[in-house]
Amino acid sequence: MTPRKPTLPLPLALPLGLIPVTIHSTLLVQVLNRIFSPELVDGELDFLDGKVMLIRVTDARVSYRMTLTNGKLKAADGQRAHDLSIEGTVYDFLLLATRREDPDTLFFNRRLKLGGSTELGLYVKNFLDALELDDRLGPLLKIMDRTTGFIERIA
Repeated sequence: MTPRKPTLPLPLALPLGLIPVTIHSTLLVQVLNRIFSPELVDGELDFLDGKVMLIRVTDARVSYRMTLTNGKLKAADGQRAHDLSIEGTVYDFLLLATRREDPDTLFFNRRLKLGGSTELGLYVKNFLDALELDDRLGPLLKIMDRTTGFIERIA
């Protein structure tokens, strides 16, 4: 029997799903533009230029759509088809963000699922693999780490 995969409990997830995708996406790209500022300046995210990436957080019932335009991440129009999708649970994305698991393990074990362009997916995976955010995330990293532990305990 395979162990149950930790997921966000429905009472915590439900309110998130009520917020429109464009609001979620706009907020996320604002945060990511700050976090990835050095990489954006260096052109390390240029592989997303004109492409639409869909991030689906299954247990939270939220989706984010983004693209790169003029060197900045922007919320993508919901009418445009996505070139790449990444799907997983809050827990899986927290494992990735806190480096409790490396991207290769999460993708290989199908905890995070890629769809669409394989080439674009490899660029994203390699970008995430090389990213060092500990100093930039500071207290946020501690909050994400505690949240990951909380989900493990309640799941």
